Amino acid sequence: MFPNLRPEDYRITSPDDEAYNCIAWAAGKTDAWWQAAPGYYWPDEAPWNDLVESLIEVFKLLGYEVCDSDAFDPDYDKVAIYAKGDAYEHAARQLPNGKWTSKLGKYKDIEHETLFGLTGAEYGAVVKVLQKRIPQPVPGAVRFQHPEEGQPPT
Repeated sequence: MFPNLRPEDYRITSPDDEAYNCIAWAAGKTDAWWQAAPGYYWPDEAPWNDLVESLIEVFKLLGYEVCDSDAFDPDYDKVAIYAKGDAYEHAARQLPNGKWTSKLGKYKDIEHETLFGLTGAEYGAVVKVLQKRIPQPVPGAVRFQHPEEGQPPT
């Protein structure tokens, strides 16, 4: 399916799982399949179609903004959108180590070295990259955990 993905450029990181797809995985979720169709999860505020611009709106709702580079930046989470024409086909998320992670439909999650490996007939090409600043801890701050979070108060 992915002629640009060489065996030495990826590793499988999970078994097959039909509970979630690449869009959910890129958003950091594994509890639902994200698709603009009845019976699936899709944010009400985003347009209900398969256009790249609609998927950008989904990620904007999660705090992402369009950026110009897929280069690793330790201060940002990044998501790449693959498309054929105006329709999105796939999304990948950058990991803290600079590699990328993808959920391959209902199949496995993989960690891959580059975005190029998944380009081709199946997913098209990367058309947009979005980023979200990673919150930085405040020096010296102590987080209070509510007892309902399963931990005693500190």
